[in-house]
Amino acid sequence: MQTEITLEAPLTINWAINNSCNFACRHCYSREDAHDELDRDTLFASLEKVAKAGVFTVNFGGGEPLLRRDLLEVARFAGGRGLRISMNSNGWFIDGGMAAALREAGFTKVGISIDSHLPDLHDRFRGVPGSHGRAVAALGHLKAAGIATSISTVICRINHTAIDELVAFAREQGAGQINFHNFKCSGLGLANKDELDLSPEEWKEFYRRALAARAREKELDISLDDPIIALLGARDAGSLVKGSVCGKLSLNIKANGDITPCGFIPIVIGNIVRDDLKQVWRDSPVLVKMRNKQPTGKCAGCGKYDDCLGGCTARALALTGDLNSPDPHCWA
Repeated sequence: MQTEITLEAPLTINWAINNSCNFACRHCYSREDAHDELDRDTLFASLEKVAKAGVFTVNFGGGEPLLRRDLLEVARFAGGRGLRISMNSNGWFIDGGMAAALREAGFTKVGISIDSHLPDLHDRFRGVPGSHGRAVAALGHLKAAGIATSISTVICRINHTAIDELVAFAREQGAGQINFHNFKCSGLGLANKDELDLSPEEWKEFYRRALAARAREKELDISLDDPIIALLGARDAGSLVKGSVCGKLSLNIKANGDITPCGFIPIVIGNIVRDDLKQVWRDSPVLVKMRNKQPTGKCAGCGKYDDCLGGCTARALALTGDLNSPDPHCWA
């Protein structure tokens, strides 16, 4: 199966500009990343390269990006180079003043991680008492500052049956979107897989109910970023490609400048400081392989393969060591 790629550069860069975090999340993919962070001047030069390559959006993450003291300065620089900037945060450091500062620095959207409508359950999952309350307060401060908000929810054992409650909660908080992120098996996610991951049949039931909720919902955008929903005749409404978007629409950059296909695929394909982004995007053998995945195992005889392209490449790689392997979450 061949996937046509016509973009000269990724539309989006997900940029983990720091590794430090004040939380202790059970599923964190970057907790064990001990690489150095780029200094301000090197980061500015790298953002300049990204802008000149034609990237449209940079989404800052980490770690917790607000622990990087020059974040606002970095954001203003990126915005001044024509980049649309957004951020993912745990919300802990966002009060009214910070929300106003984020708006002034050019942030157009901020996603806040909330994994349950129940405060105690979220706090235990994230490892910090009071984190739910601070996250909810952050949503209010951001909305008051005029910044669009979304809620990022990692679907796993603690919340997979609470779809309606999570949707109602997001609506009550005034969020414009809720992102149901499929559980990845990277970093601590792999270490805690047996405790937190769902069985393929449970994933099927979750997505069946989530798609029904999305069809009913009129006020809130429900995003499902998992290509295996193609097995249910659906796809993420915001996706321009079949299968995984990683390496086709987006790339990930780590705190030290290393480029990877996504945050959950720890294969370094270049470094933004020393390499030409457009050349990496065009010529990386890893990206070429991801864009031209070949069905193996049960995928070889599946009638849905042309739509899902084997599902989530990151999960397949983490659990089998092969980019082409069938997604372990697949119920087919």
